[in-house]
Amino acid sequence: MIAIIDYGVGNLFSVEKAFSQYTDDVMVTDDRSLIEKADKLVLPGVGDFGACMDNFQASGLCPAVMDRIAAGTPLFGICVGLQILFEGSEESPDAKGLGVFKGKVRKIHAPGLKVPHMGWNSVEFAQDGLPFFEGLPANPFFYFVHSYHAVPDDESIIAATVEYGEQLTAAVYKDNVMATQFHPEKSGDVGLMVIKNFIDWKCD
Repeated sequence: MIAIIDYGVGNLFSVEKAFSQYTDDVMVTDDRSLIEKADKLVLPGVGDFGACMDNFQASGLCPAVMDRIAAGTPLFGICVGLQILFEGSEESPDAKGLGVFKGKVRKIHAPGLKVPHMGWNSVEFAQDGLPFFEGLPANPFFYFVHSYHAVPDDESIIAATVEYGEQLTAAVYKDNVMATQFHPEKSGDVGLMVIKNFIDWKCD
């Protein structure tokens, strides 16, 4: 079963609808016992970094999710669900992230361009052979809505980048955790392919 974690933020039902195109075994849940039993987890997130972390902590689900990550359960973070995997953000200096990845989330610097970065943009894969990008064309276009981007201490976890005034992190991947800054559920066929690849992913 794939559990889409409901901690009060995120495009939960649009994410569920996208996953439901490939599997019936997916549900939006705030039930800790179901999260503890799930085969895979999806961590969505939209809006303010601090508000997302406040909601996540208040939900009581954070320890269960962190335990599952530590145990090797595959997790897919989406948008702010990627950002809160890091240690903190310039958007909410007093809020601590989950710290799954070392590094901070920083404001986009794009002189002459509108921030937030909103709309379709092409990404460049930073690594070859990533399972969740399997079958995608080179430089596919995905849908973005964000004003901040993750800057990992360890650049080897960057799976894809996007150019918008500067080079931004579009996706990260390490061990059993993958996450995208773009919204796969809003990115048409290529986004659905990323979702299908996660569903099919055999994480060692």
